[in-house]
This record gives sequence, structure tokens and C-alpha cells, in this order.
Amino acid sequence: MLQVCVATDAVMGLIMGTFSMQGKQDNYRKDRVCDDLELSVVCHRPEALDLLEAQSNFNRKELQVLYRGFKNECPSGVVNEETFKQIYSQFFPHGDASTYAHYLFNAFDSSQSGSIKFEDFVTALSILLRGTTTEKLQWTFNLYDINKDGYINKEEMTDIVKAIYDMMGRFTYPALKTDTTKQHVDAFFQKMDKNRDGVVTLDEFILSCQEDENIMRSLQLFENVI
Repeated sequence: MLQVCVATDAVMGLIMGTFSMQGKQDNYRKDRVCDDLELSVVCHRPEALDLLEAQSNFNRKELQVLYRGFKNECPSGVVNEETFKQIYSQFFPHGDASTYAHYLFNAFDSSQSGSIKFEDFVTALSILLRGTTTEKLQWTFNLYDINKDGYINKEEMTDIVKAIYDMMGRFTYPALKTDTTKQHVDAFFQKMDKNRDGVVTLDEFILSCQEDENIMRSLQLFENVI
């Protein structure tokens, strides 16, 4: 399904960007209040690496690499939503990624604190890169369950599909027609809504994804990225 495969590729684009973008991008840092005086007040010090190693699927050396990349992009140790959107938009210069980035930010910000800490980043990556198939699909389901009621409804999926097409911009292929979004949403529910009750549960989502070879391949593409 388009939605699941795009979600995987988009998340991985953000992850890879953490390692490739350097500290020269001052225009993305203007809201990070990270001068020497303020650092002592606003900077977040992550949990000990030993604890993160025990709680994740990464070893100590891998966590150190991740932390260096994270600090390159966020010297303060936390990322707010506006900064997240600015960084994320670089991967989709021909479209508007702000809405999809909003949904993605909320998925990373599992505690709903309004910011992403290194611990949040590691938790998500641990699932997406090293988690089981079920864990990866649970994370993706949570991304699409916008109101967090345990179901994906047609309104939520319509918002997600629109956000994906906005993000892809003029490079969307084939060219969008007026009813393209509805067609994708209808196809999603035809495949995933097993009991035809108008919503997709987590169990339905996992089962349907496991039956789709393309989705299964997309979930395995980045297992050895670190």
C-alpha cells in the first residue's frame, strides 16, 4: 500500500539526514536558543547510554554515533515541532511536507511533551530499524491513528493521503485527479477493513500488511542502515 511504503521511506529519509547534515545550517537553528548562556538552562541531557542500550536494540557504539548525529542537528538536545518541520522539508523540496511532518513529529513524541528528545529518537529508530515486524507495524499504525482512539477511520486516512501527496508535490506520478485521494482511501479500506465496519483496527492493519509482499519488503530495507 502506498501509505505504508511512503511512511517507511519518509521516516528513513529523516533518519539518514541526521547523519548527513552538518552544523553549518544556521537558518535551521534560529529558534533553538543555544548560545552559551542559555545552554545551561534549556539543554536536555539524555539518559545514560547504559540505560538506553538496555532499553533499545542498539549497542553502545551505535548509540554514540546516533547521539553525535542528533547533536549536530540539535545542540540543545531537544527538537520542537517547527525545527522538525524545517529539517524534514529539506527531503521534499518540491512539495509541502509540513502536514505529514506534523503527524510524524507526534509519532516520535510518544509522551506528547511537544518536543523530541534523544530518548524519543532512539526509541523510534530502535523499532523502525531493529524491531520485529509487528513492532514496526504497530508504530506505523500509531502514526496514522491521528486521534489515538485505537482505530484508523476514513477521515484520518484521507488526511494522511492528502498529506502524502502534498509532500510529494509536483513529482507525484501519475498526475493527481480530483478523486485520486478518495480512490486510495477506498482501496486502503477495501484491503484492511476486514469486517467492513468502517474502521481499521490494529489487528486488521497488521494482518493486511503481513499479506502484502511490497509492504514486507519495505519494512526490511533499512535493517542494516547503522
